[in-house]
Order: sequence, then structure tokens, then C-alpha cells
Amino acid sequence: MAGGALKYRHLGRKSSHRQALLRNLVTSLFEHESISTTWPKAKEAQRLAEKMITLGKRNTQAARNKAQAVFYKPVELMPKLFNELRKRYLSRPGGYTRVLRIEPLKEDQAPSAILELVDGPRDMRFAMTAKTLVKERATDEGVRDLTAKNIVKVTRFREGGQEELERTVRALESRERDEERREQGAIRRKVYPVKDKQTGMYIRMNK
Repeated sequence: MAGGALKYRHLGRKSSHRQALLRNLVTSLFEHESISTTWPKAKEAQRLAEKMITLGKRNTQAARNKAQAVFYKPVELMPKLFNELRKRYLSRPGGYTRVLRIEPLKEDQAPSAILELVDGPRDMRFAMTAKTLVKERATDEGVRDLTAKNIVKVTRFREGGQEELERTVRALESRERDEERREQGAIRRKVYPVKDKQTGMYIRMNK
């Protein structure tokens, strides 16, 4: 309809192919908890993924039947949806997934994105917040207000979120210190020529 609101993206496919594509994307998302695809596909798959989490939280037989009809790998993913993910998002009122824009992945420069399950092991915003926290704690200005707000966002519904964030920050700080030591060690090493007594040739030795 001319001038009407867009109810959903057709993705250049007819209905059956579109549904098969979304089922495949959602299956991969729940299997790996993070996938990369085009922006339009990520936004449409996000809608279906949110509905799947809602079905998992309902945990009724009707909900299980609907979820099983979507997954291409129901044997592996049904237990994950109705146990692990249901418990993870039990106190969260919504917003179980996140779409992040990234640089185009293909030569045609199509808009690309990452679709991920929030509060999981591959939560990119959680990792980015931890890295930012490491940098800002090392400065005289300290933690900015924006970072403080992001800390609340990524830990609010995450079980043991504050403790996990601190563990991640400490691990990153330790990694940075190790890298600095390696760099300093490489700078201190000097090469001196030493004459070999048997051949009379000069060889290089590190000190």
C-alpha cells in the first residue's frame, strides 16, 4: 500500500524462502549466540529471536511446539532455550537481543551487522565496556558518566554481572601489563658482535 507503514522486510524473497532464511539465522544465533549478516536480515531475525525467548519464558507445551517448529536443530537447541536461556532472561522484561552495525562484510558494501544474545559469553557491549573501563581507570579523569551508565546497562540483569565485569577488567589489566613487559624486554635487548675463536668470524649475541 502506497504510504503505508512497513510491516516487515521482504528481503528480496518470496514468503517461504524468507521464512526459511529467518529460521536458519535464528537457529545459528541460538547455537552460537552471535552471528554476522546484513543489517536488514539481522533486524528481521531479531524479531523472531525475541519471540523465541518469550516462548522459552512461557515454558508451556504450546510454546514448546511453536519453538520446535522454528529450530532446524531442535534436539540441541530446545533444552538450551527452555533451560539455560529461560533462566538467564527470567528477570529481564525484554530486549533479549542486540543488533550492532559493523563495517560491510562483502564487496557489494551492503550494510552489515552483528546480531547477538545479550548477557551471554559473547556479549560485545559487555566486552567493550570492560575495555573502556580499563582505559579510563588508568587516566587521571577516572570513569566517565557515559561509561558508568553503560556499566549499569550491561550488568543490571546479568547474574553476578558486577563481579564478572570486575574479573574481566582484572584479566584485561593483567594482559596489558604482560604485553608492556614483553615490549620493554624487547627494547632492552641489545646485539653485540662477538668474534668466534675457531672461525675468526664475528657472530651476533643478544644481551
